[in-house]
Amino acid sequence: MNIFRLSGDLSHLAAIIILLLKIWKSRSCAGISGKSQILFALVFTTRYLDLLTSFISLYNTCMKVIYIGCAYATVYLIYVKFRATYDGNHDSFRVEFLVVPVGGLSVLINHDFSVLEILWTFSIYLESVAILPQLFMISKTGEAETITTHYLFCLGLYRALYLFNWIWRFYFEGFFDMIAIVAGVVQTVLYCDFFYLYVTKVLKGKKLSLPA
Repeated sequence: MNIFRLSGDLSHLAAIIILLLKIWKSRSCAGISGKSQILFALVFTTRYLDLLTSFISLYNTCMKVIYIGCAYATVYLIYVKFRATYDGNHDSFRVEFLVVPVGGLSVLINHDFSVLEILWTFSIYLESVAILPQLFMISKTGEAETITTHYLFCLGLYRALYLFNWIWRFYFEGFFDMIAIVAGVVQTVLYCDFFYLYVTKVLKGKKLSLPA
């Protein structure tokens, strides 16, 4: 494992922990898109089905279990535990516009036409756009809490670090996965505007606001 993948995994884990702590400590899921969290839960579920068929390492298994567990814990907190604080009116992005095209694309473009491989490809494609309901919600409300922006920053940083991971693996291991790289680029691009606002506003103590 190279430093970029490890850093990416830790950044991803930090994002998840930040979000869970934010919800639990404030006893509120205000400003959090439940739809994005459902999509992430779907991403981890379809990607890590290989937990039932193969073992790579203890680290790999533990991280997969943590991601799945935390994803469903977040969904539970939003839709059950603190449902009264969930702002469904602003969380109005039509997720079927993401899931249906991604599902079709994963069937058409994949490495191997098998159930597990198609589901893995589906998870890669879906993760690249799963944050859109959250970004749409922020643009609709006009602003985001600082802790929510920290969550988004760590999530975007994880994806950017994984791009460097793919570059490292290509040069030092000869490994190249076009599907993962293209999806990673798309996901990172979606965060670019947010990264700029995060650095120029949030880190200077200003409240983040996105244009509607």
